[in-house]
Amino acid sequence: MEFPETKNKPIITLSFFLCMLSLTHASKICHFPAIFNFGDSNSDTGSLAAAFTPPNSPYGETFFRMPAGRFSDGRLIIDFIAKSFNRSYLSAYLDSLGTNFKQGANFASSASTIQVPTSIIPNGGYSPFYLNVQYEQFLQFMSRSQIIREQGGIFAELMPEKDYFGKALYTFDIGQNDLGAGFSGNLSVEQVNASVSNIVNSFSENVKKIYNLGARSFWIHNTGPIGCLAYILENAPSAEKDSAGCAKAYNEVAQNFNLNLNASVAQLRKDLPLAAFTYVDIYSVKYSLFSEPEKHGFELPLIVCCGYGGKYNFDNNVRCGDTVTANDTQVVVGACDRPSVRVNWDGVHYTEAANRFIFEQISTGAFSDPPTALNMSCHNTTY
Repeated sequence: MEFPETKNKPIITLSFFLCMLSLTHASKICHFPAIFNFGDSNSDTGSLAAAFTPPNSPYGETFFRMPAGRFSDGRLIIDFIAKSFNRSYLSAYLDSLGTNFKQGANFASSASTIQVPTSIIPNGGYSPFYLNVQYEQFLQFMSRSQIIREQGGIFAELMPEKDYFGKALYTFDIGQNDLGAGFSGNLSVEQVNASVSNIVNSFSENVKKIYNLGARSFWIHNTGPIGCLAYILENAPSAEKDSAGCAKAYNEVAQNFNLNLNASVAQLRKDLPLAAFTYVDIYSVKYSLFSEPEKHGFELPLIVCCGYGGKYNFDNNVRCGDTVTANDTQVVVGACDRPSVRVNWDGVHYTEAANRFIFEQISTGAFSDPPTALNMSCHNTTY
């Protein structure tokens, strides 16, 4: 039996071809030769520690057995991302000692924001290395790394090859501090919400600039449930709590940020069709650790592992690793007995165990838009 000719036949054929082309490309696992990361303390592997005062012990005790520039007891999500591609842990761009940039570099800095911060360290709480500065550092890194390679010598092999920049994975985890800065600046929830659009626009502009330098594969985390973190809960004791004990309004601001970010990433796909953009819902995975900790093998998710005093074992003036006087005796604020079953490390950051769990969930693509696994994220699947 023959089917009649139709006007739609060429369109159907073209659509089928594009779908098959997409599936063909998607069947190939990505082999990123390098990873370049931008963000805040959720992915800082040593920038703030190199520029200012590094974290003290017991930071790093679970994996590195010593402070390693990370604000956790061990590895971060970005560390697990790197190892999943058999890449070395990313050296911080600002770290001048023992660094190897052959397989990528990390421009993330703890306390960083997307927009220009209102106050910076040491006279304020935020990093001078906000996202646009991280972009400028990356721009300089691209140029100087190739000059070093051309010069040869022992440092040449510590730099990425020129074509790595176009083939690399570009990861982002930033935005939490922009919301936190609003809250600490005595802005109302409504005022912080009103600022979200400008924050996300600034993020998008920096991504475009990095794209213009040759980046093509983007893995973008949204922000987590800030209202579940002890530093928010301790400073907003009267805030309405949800069923998990988290500050409801603060999490709603984070969700609003994420909605705007997702829409911005969707627009980037349209504006920059040669790139592959994966939006990753970190929020949902992190929130599950607070709402269903036992299901995932965790306990006491709101209580800080390395902290001191208060309902949540957290005090703004006494942080993890600090020395305090108690009963006329000086003691170091140390870690809980089992960080491996705890979620919150120091009131702001997550434990290695939590970071590992989050990585295992997001790497499958189950929390991605489009639903792309990490090792397939070099493919544009939006045909």
